[in-house]
Amino acid sequence: MTASADAQLVRYSFQRKLDEIAASRGRATELISLYVPPGRQISDVMGYLRNEYAQSSNIKSRTTRKNVMWAIESLMGRVRAYREPPANGVAFFVGNKAIGADKSEPVTFIVEPPEPLNTYLYRCDSTFFLDPLLAMVHEPEMWGLIVMDRAEVTLGLLRGKRIEPLRNRQSLVPSKHGRGGQSAHRFERMIEHAAHEFFVKCGEMANELFLPKKDLLKGILLGGPGATKEYFYKETYLHYELQQKVVQPLFDVGYTDEYGLKELVEKATQTLQGLEITEEKRIIQQLLSEIRRAEKGLAAFGERDVEAALDASAVETLLVSEGLRRHKLRLRCALNGHEVDRIVPDDQVEALEAAPCPVCGTSPMAVVSNEDYVEGMFRRAEASSAKVRLISTQSEEGEMLAKAFGGVGALLRYPLPRTPAARPVVR
Repeated sequence: MTASADAQLVRYSFQRKLDEIAASRGRATELISLYVPPGRQISDVMGYLRNEYAQSSNIKSRTTRKNVMWAIESLMGRVRAYREPPANGVAFFVGNKAIGADKSEPVTFIVEPPEPLNTYLYRCDSTFFLDPLLAMVHEPEMWGLIVMDRAEVTLGLLRGKRIEPLRNRQSLVPSKHGRGGQSAHRFERMIEHAAHEFFVKCGEMANELFLPKKDLLKGILLGGPGATKEYFYKETYLHYELQQKVVQPLFDVGYTDEYGLKELVEKATQTLQGLEITEEKRIIQQLLSEIRRAEKGLAAFGERDVEAALDASAVETLLVSEGLRRHKLRLRCALNGHEVDRIVPDDQVEALEAAPCPVCGTSPMAVVSNEDYVEGMFRRAEASSAKVRLISTQSEEGEMLAKAFGGVGALLRYPLPRTPAARPVVR
């Protein structure tokens, strides 16, 4: 597997693990989260846990006390296995999750994060505390967005792949006047003064929203119709630290509302080259273009057609939604040996295991193999030297792949016939 595909698989597996941990819920404060950063002495951690164990004997509820004491005992056994924390630290999640009917079952998760932990933390709650790990999932780089003219300004952020509108303000600057003679100059001065006051407000809003994030901002994209944006920039209405982050050249866009923010990102494609949102837009648009070519198109979508393309080694680039959560099961009837493959969402795996055989209708099907569907797709793509691209669900294009195409698509090396069911109307 290429380094890029391997990194994407690691990211997917990390996100999937966090989803699984987040799904656990305790009946009371019975779930323990422990974060051990690199360099922390294991003996210090053990001493802290022994103290928490002694304190937990004071819990009034007998059931909660029993479950918490068990969790700390289990946690001490897990921690004791480490002579020192791993290079990036380690996070433990131990407790009893509720499974309905006033019942619970023990769960244990151990996560070695992709980035170094910078805090030591112990928390006992009804849910596992995941904020330090969730912060590692999101793209750390951000871009400030400003679209403006004399009538309106909208400010936002491009955070990873997601455009976040932050604030919109309408101006009170008159657009035209019908005065003549000496009054014309007076009204022009009034209009320019109103425009200046509006630009000052725009600068103050940008400073308020962007200055606290200046160390995280990779740059600021400034756009709008006409020459207003150039005037705003040249007259330095922005704080000098933000002024230095404005990307040149400025961008011509036709709108100054939330749609203008999207247009600004699209116009800044060359500047944003390398950001995932730009690449995702390009590759999904390419997929749609190939789908429109019908039988001659170099595209496949949906589980059936993509799997057939992988079997034929026809996939050039495999596109997988990072929100896809499915298992591929192979089931076998114990009575007649009939086998069948099924791809199902995570929450349907247990129900399928008890399903009757479709041939004899009586004997329950037994699970012969069970693999994560996305990880299996990665391995199959590697076997045919295909590229793999994880597509975020946070962008419009990623949402389209997840909802319209079942979360999987492929750009092909040569055209393949499509199944009759896989013929959506793409406009």
